[in-house]
Amino acid sequence: MKSFMSNKKIIKKKWYCINASGKILGRLSSFVASYLKGKHRITYTPHVDTGDFIIIINASKIVVTGNKYFKKIYYRNTGYPGGLKSLKYFELFKKNPKKILEYSIKGMLPKNTLGRSMFKKLKVYSGNFHKHEAQNPIFLKF
Repeated sequence: MKSFMSNKKIIKKKWYCINASGKILGRLSSFVASYLKGKHRITYTPHVDTGDFIIIINASKIVVTGNKYFKKIYYRNTGYPGGLKSLKYFELFKKNPKKILEYSIKGMLPKNTLGRSMFKKLKVYSGNFHKHEAQNPIFLKF
């Protein structure tokens, strides 16, 4: 018996839409990351991008549990000595709520060119509308 290996020619990518209103950040992120990787398919192959396109709407209505709203901190470095910058969750949430979901999901994807190509298939919108109606996305219940 031979092992099945999928490739780009075989895979037909679909578009899915998820409403993030009232969903917990980490649970939604892991669900979306598995769909971007393609783990929901029976033709999943780890070294091939078998995932689908995901549209997330209402990112501004995402929920975190516990005291994360006030205590969670996002760090970045400018590259210069002493260039460590920090931003609290509630500050980033007020500034750009879709960045929170993007950071969370990107951290759950592989850290290589394959992970970067998977991340490009994620579209996040703060409001209730998106501009991908022509792709006829399927609404996922989560």
